[in-house]
Amino acid sequence: MEQIGVWLGQINGVVWGWPLIILLLGTHLFLTVRLRFIQRHIGKAIRLSLAPRAEGKGDISHFGALTTALAATIGTGNIVGVATAVASGGPGAVLWMWLTGVFGISTKYAEAVLALKYRVVTPSGQMAGGPMYALERGLGMKWLGLLFALFTALAAFGIGNMVQANTISRQMHSSFGIPLPATGIVLTVLTAVVILGGIRSIARVCQALVPFMAIFYVLGCTFILIRGYATIPATLAQIFHSAFSPDAAVGGFAGATIKDTIRYGVARGLFSNEAGLGSAPIVAAAAQTRNPVRQALVSSTGTFWDTVVVCAFTGVVIVNSGVWMGDHDGTHLTHAAFGQIHTIGPLVLTVGLLTFVFSTILGWSYYGEKAVEYLLGPRAVFPYRLLWVGAVFTGSLVLPQAVWDFADIMNGLMAVPNLIALLLLSGVIVAETRRYLWEDRLEEE
Repeated sequence: MEQIGVWLGQINGVVWGWPLIILLLGTHLFLTVRLRFIQRHIGKAIRLSLAPRAEGKGDISHFGALTTALAATIGTGNIVGVATAVASGGPGAVLWMWLTGVFGISTKYAEAVLALKYRVVTPSGQMAGGPMYALERGLGMKWLGLLFALFTALAAFGIGNMVQANTISRQMHSSFGIPLPATGIVLTVLTAVVILGGIRSIARVCQALVPFMAIFYVLGCTFILIRGYATIPATLAQIFHSAFSPDAAVGGFAGATIKDTIRYGVARGLFSNEAGLGSAPIVAAAAQTRNPVRQALVSSTGTFWDTVVVCAFTGVVIVNSGVWMGDHDGTHLTHAAFGQIHTIGPLVLTVGLLTFVFSTILGWSYYGEKAVEYLLGPRAVFPYRLLWVGAVFTGSLVLPQAVWDFADIMNGLMAVPNLIALLLLSGVIVAETRRYLWEDRLEEE
């Protein structure tokens, strides 16, 4: 088993190496240019996402689809992942992470356009879509769609389930002395109550949970920054300077280079917002919408909130704390940074992790079950949900490093078929955008 763990670690390093990072970031830039900087419509996208009424065919409202996608996206990567980037690449990694989010908005938009364009109605009467359907119906590559679905179903158990459950059970144990099994039982029961009711049940919970957790976390970070306002100008200057100068690396990063700063910032940004991985469009396909572009605009705001806002706040808090100059890994750096403000800091961190983790488990459960449905049919969905609930409890107790590496590998492999669909069908994405957005026909059915 030890040798298998070594092999998985090596494979993980290859999968998440420079070729995939360049491919993902290159796709972000390519689509940004082809879509005439779609990011300029973010204000309109936010207004659409907050519209209360349901519209068009679908299983859930566009706000429900957005919050479910955000539930899966905003997770430990927004807290521990940011700290890992800073611990490995220095404070400049925060800027590269932020820029990855800005350009990733175009990819998240494009993914949703294809998901809505090629979605189908299943025999049970529900909507189904995502990269597997775009590959099958748009490119005639069902074999590649099957591969994407397989990678998604496997990745979900790791990064969307066991990793999340283990993070929160250990956080509760270290902060409050709560035994791992106790946290596991509570988390398992809550998960079962929500996901066994299907997408409508998941969306209802996410619509209430996601706004609360995001607002609470951002306000908490704002309070921490206000307490340390005197050093914020220097902190921002440090982030910008070290993003382009290896000389700024000190303390634990004495050997960091500009290459390290860019690599870790971009990689953690991509990992956090999932733009290009193909996960978020699976739930976007379930949205009630008049046309693909309306929901795609709503979906694109997910990357804005996840990386441009939430990750940015985390990064500034960590760098502003000054503890990044010590010799900390990602997890310990997070605790040290938030722990500087007694009571408030640990409370923000604990509540943030609790809500982020639980929401991720809910959102990824839907991704996994739609992938299994594509592979094995509707009858496989309920057994998959039962396995999902059981994995939550198992993950709360134990998480071998091999599970993390295996899930990370599957997560990276998901991106490859999805990026093929995005690049080869970019003409379709542009045509839909021209028809509804550039010709100002967003109100059309």
